[in-house]
Amino acid sequence: MTRMMKALAGGRSSQVGHGQHAAHGAAVRVSDYFVRVGCDPLTEAFERRSFSPPWRGSRPVDSENVEAVMQRVFATPRDETAVAYLHVPYCQTHCLFCGFFQNVWRPEAGPAYVDDLLAELAARAQTPLVASAPIDAVYIGGGTPSALAADDLARLIEGLHRYLPLTGDCEITLEGRSFGFDVAKAAKVADAGVTRLSIGVQTFSTEVRRRLGRKLAGPEVALFLAELVALGRTAVVCDLIYGLPGQTRSDWSRDIETVDEIGLDGVTLYALNMFPNGPMAMAVEKGKLPPPATPGGQARIYADAVERLTALGWLQVTQSHLVRSAREFNRYNSAIKRGVTCLPFGAGAGGQAHGIRWRNVMDLAQRRDMIAQRLQPVEGVALVPADHAAHAMIAAGLESGQLDLAAVETMRPGFRVAVAPLLANWVAAGLGDLSGDGFRPSCAGSFWISNLISGLLAGLQSAALGADAHGCGIA
Repeated sequence: MTRMMKALAGGRSSQVGHGQHAAHGAAVRVSDYFVRVGCDPLTEAFERRSFSPPWRGSRPVDSENVEAVMQRVFATPRDETAVAYLHVPYCQTHCLFCGFFQNVWRPEAGPAYVDDLLAELAARAQTPLVASAPIDAVYIGGGTPSALAADDLARLIEGLHRYLPLTGDCEITLEGRSFGFDVAKAAKVADAGVTRLSIGVQTFSTEVRRRLGRKLAGPEVALFLAELVALGRTAVVCDLIYGLPGQTRSDWSRDIETVDEIGLDGVTLYALNMFPNGPMAMAVEKGKLPPPATPGGQARIYADAVERLTALGWLQVTQSHLVRSAREFNRYNSAIKRGVTCLPFGAGAGGQAHGIRWRNVMDLAQRRDMIAQRLQPVEGVALVPADHAAHAMIAAGLESGQLDLAAVETMRPGFRVAVAPLLANWVAAGLGDLSGDGFRPSCAGSFWISNLISGLLAGLQSAALGADAHGCGIA
């Protein structure tokens, strides 16, 4: 626990145990994640994919303490490199698969919002938290940042260089979609300093795209990506989603062929996560869309894509991300998985520093009103769990394909004993291999990565409870 966390916790332990986890449901045990040996590990290891966010077990900061807590966070220097996230909360359409829609895009809203972002950057620039150490990756996400006018994007990116301590090779990613974007705008943001364009394609199937609410046909999107690659000014990557309603195996096969033929620097493969009561779930329930792929069906699609891309010369660098170019580093996303300090800017942006996590107020009017009153425009302020760093190490290790068990044991003594039966079961079931201090997930284990993380977190909790029991003289 850092000195900041000790001060903010008021001397109380912020240990996360079964009782706190139970607030989100029944307490979990390591044995809950055992797999039947002899089943097909790729399609039958688990009934569904679990979800274990790194903030589970965080303890909310009392509302009357939020101002003081956040002032201390920004007044405390950091000694490690950080990343920054800028949020643009506008979209031209509400795509059916998305659970993060906030505001309908209006061109007249762009200049004022960029003004707000620049003012926020300027106000935070001299705080010890921001100014004390370098920032080596910035992600401009949303929403649809590429919807902003070229001039507004350029002055925002120039503001990043003016106000933040960016490293000389800082990776600056602009997230976007092909609709409302063009090569001239791409060239302008590259001139301003963007080094990486991440385009949300989801699929090149025109039929599936229309069902999702996407505006452009698949061939139009492919042509635009090819033009970005030919421009040669930035790394160009895209996202694909597998398991979409109505998406056939031949659709997915063509998607994989297309990203290879275009010559992209990288591609991220996401399994569909259908949000309960979201627009896609409602459309499926009403029979307007066919059901999406089952977890087992998703697993087959994932394994096929990884096999085909690696055979074509792509390198799998994380569970979901593959690269084919030396200029694609995926630095921001990798850092977030490691739990590094993330500095958030803009409405709805989330971040963490010094053992505290928070989100900037989402509502634009409320946010502006709070700033006018000289209040911290934040919400959801919480102390991260005591085992947050160990959680991040587990997630990052599995993501990268090699978990260092000894390093986790150093953070949480007793972890290896707690998870030894689980790891032995996973090896026997075909979810991975053990070698010395390392656990390496198989392709099947990589698909079920969220379940593996959840099982190992149960081991962290078990080790923590054992340590607490010994400390209290109970054992």
